[in-house]
Amino acid sequence: MISGSFYALLAGFLSAAASLSAKLSLGADYLRELCESGLSGWTETHGATSACDWLHIPLRLLCGGLLFTCNAVMWTFFSKALRHCSSSARATVTTTASNFISSAVLGRVIFGESHAALWWVGISLTLCGLLVLHGSSTQTLPQEESKKDT
Repeated sequence: MISGSFYALLAGFLSAAASLSAKLSLGADYLRELCESGLSGWTETHGATSACDWLHIPLRLLCGGLLFTCNAVMWTFFSKALRHCSSSARATVTTTASNFISSAVLGRVIFGESHAALWWVGISLTLCGLLVLHGSSTQTLPQEESKKDT
C-alpha cells in the first residue's frame, strides 16, 4: 500500500507541473521561442519559419488542457494523502515542500530561473519543519488510554 507521504509528494509535483503549464499557455512567447529553437535545423532546409507562427497556438491549448488535467489529478492525490496521513498538517506541509522544490527544479530546467539565497533559506526551514513533523509520533494521553480500556 502506498503511504500518504508519497501521495503528498506526487500532489506537490503535479501542482508544480500545473503552474508550469499555466506559465507556458498564458505567459509570454515561451512556446514560440521553443518552437523556433526546436525547428532551427528544419527551418534552414525547409523554410518552416511560418510553422512557428501558427504552431504555438495548438501548443498553448495543449498546455491549457494539461493545466486542468494536472490540477484534477493533483487534487485526487492530495485527497488520498489527507486520508492516508496521520494528520492533515503532515500532508499539507509535505505537499507544499514538494511543490516548492519541484517548482524550483522545473523553473531552472525550463526557464533558466535562479533563486536568491533567502528563498533557499526559506525552503530549508520548511524542510526542517517537515523533518520534525515526520519524525514526531502521535502520543495518546493517559485519560484517552483509560477510555479505550473501558
